[in-house]
Amino acid sequence: MRLAPGLLVLALGASAAHAATTLSPDSAKPVTKEVFKAPLKELPTPYTPNAVRLVPFAPKPGDSPPDAAFGAYQRGQYTTAFREATRRIAADSKDAAAMTLLGELYNQGLGIKQDPVKAAEWYRLAAQQGDVHAMASLGLMSIDGRGGAKDMKAGRQWLEKAADKGDTTAAYNLALILLGSGTDPDQTRAATLFRKAAEGEIGAAQHDLGVLYLQGRGVAKDPAQAAEWFRRAADNGDLAGEVEFAILLFNGTGLPKDEARAARYFLHAAARGNAIAQNRAARLFVVGRGVQKNPVEAAAWNLAASAQGLSDAWLDDNLKGLTPDERSRAETLAAERANVK
Repeated sequence: MRLAPGLLVLALGASAAHAATTLSPDSAKPVTKEVFKAPLKELPTPYTPNAVRLVPFAPKPGDSPPDAAFGAYQRGQYTTAFREATRRIAADSKDAAAMTLLGELYNQGLGIKQDPVKAAEWYRLAAQQGDVHAMASLGLMSIDGRGGAKDMKAGRQWLEKAADKGDTTAAYNLALILLGSGTDPDQTRAATLFRKAAEGEIGAAQHDLGVLYLQGRGVAKDPAQAAEWFRRAADNGDLAGEVEFAILLFNGTGLPKDEARAARYFLHAAARGNAIAQNRAARLFVVGRGVQKNPVEAAAWNLAASAQGLSDAWLDDNLKGLTPDERSRAETLAAERANVK
């Protein structure tokens, strides 16, 4: 698995391409609470590195005292960042922050030709100086086999060191790995690490912690806690968290039922391209729950979800009475929404 540059997130629940959170199988009945009570997408078990989308480090403002190298990086002036980081290391051979920055530039190919081997070398030098971001990045590269042989054990050790020093992305990635063991102690520790990352405002970690609370894995089952973490994930832009929060909000699971508010979350996630949310929005518009009945909107969202592989016979049956004009308008809306990124 090749890591993409920048910030990636793991979606253990509903994502734009996932149809694993399915509809109630009895599609012939009128829409009821149970139709919307879709089962939460299961956490993949067992976990393997290829099943885990890890969160790589990228330098952030405030990680080090402001200087020309990091300032240039944040402005996208990568050639300048490379030059200034090199200058810093020439002046101080133990400048771990500058080493980490060079590792990131080589890792992503920013301002210089991408070179995973050199990236790993710089990360290792910085990690040996105690830089937690370098430890986290080196751990990811070892797990992925970039810049050297794939070494899950070494990768985990680097993530352990970084997590122990307070790095939230390392804590998050280590939690993902621990979930794969299947043992109760590892499940419990994974939940603790997810909380550390979640409190660091990593949206994916907030979503995943919500999943654990909803399922009672590593923590006592607590729908209210699940709803709260899904809400925080949604507020941080996590699409899976937004959909899961909308489902709980619609059903009144873990928090007071509010169909109108749930509809707003479904529509927001639908507009962001989530097929499950598009399907839910279509059903809401068919029956007028949380929104006014609108068969054109229903058909448009149904078409959008169907285009992503999430078909719904119940919706198709309830929308077959559309006039040619209504169907044309729905198709136009669906096409417009498909072009929104």
